[in-house]
Amino acid sequence: SATNRPVTSRGALVTIIVMFALAIVGGVALLGGLGGGGDRAQAQAPKPTTTAAPTTTTAPTTTTTAPRTTTTLALPHPTPAPANPYADVPIRQIGTIEIPKIGLVHAIFEGVWLTVVDHGPGHWPGSAQPGKIGNSVFAGHRVTHTHPFLDLDRLGTGDKVIFDMSDGVFTYAVTSITVVRPEEMSITDPTRQPTITLFACNPKHSAAQRIVVKGKLVSSRPE
Repeated sequence: SATNRPVTSRGALVTIIVMFALAIVGGVALLGGLGGGGDRAQAQAPKPTTTAAPTTTTAPTTTTTAPRTTTTLALPHPTPAPANPYADVPIRQIGTIEIPKIGLVHAIFEGVWLTVVDHGPGHWPGSAQPGKIGNSVFAGHRVTHTHPFLDLDRLGTGDKVIFDMSDGVFTYAVTSITVVRPEEMSITDPTRQPTITLFACNPKHSAAQRIVVKGKLVSSRPE
């Protein structure tokens, strides 16, 4: 009968279906919200900032050393000994020499040819002039002609040798007296200071050796 049939509530079934559907939709909506929110969170999260490290460029240091300049003074060098000591050459006086210790006052000439030295002490060409930097070399006779260097052996250290030249008066002090072989040409070597070398045959009346007097400049009186 109508009163004994089980009652199926279509409304309740519909309600269940609707609620189930709503549950599914709600779940989808929830999942969608989580997913979208995550994307938005990721999109809105501050991006890491990369700052390039500052680059420092150091220019290479260049050190320039100026080349050292050395100035070498050209010293007067005597010319070779005359090939012909008896050559007929001009006789030219260049000044006078005075050696108070031995009472000498004598004209001096340019050249060491015997034809020149016969007139008086001769200046070796190319060697320094008296009063100038270098070795000023003079040759003279001891016992012939005017024999100006007769008494060179009487000189001692400190004795004065005075040259009166066109450009001044120059006084030297004797520093040494030696005897050497005739071929000893080192006596004419240049010096870096103003010096003199006087030489003549030795002993007297013989040409076996040479007596050599050396001195250094101690005063100058320019003209």
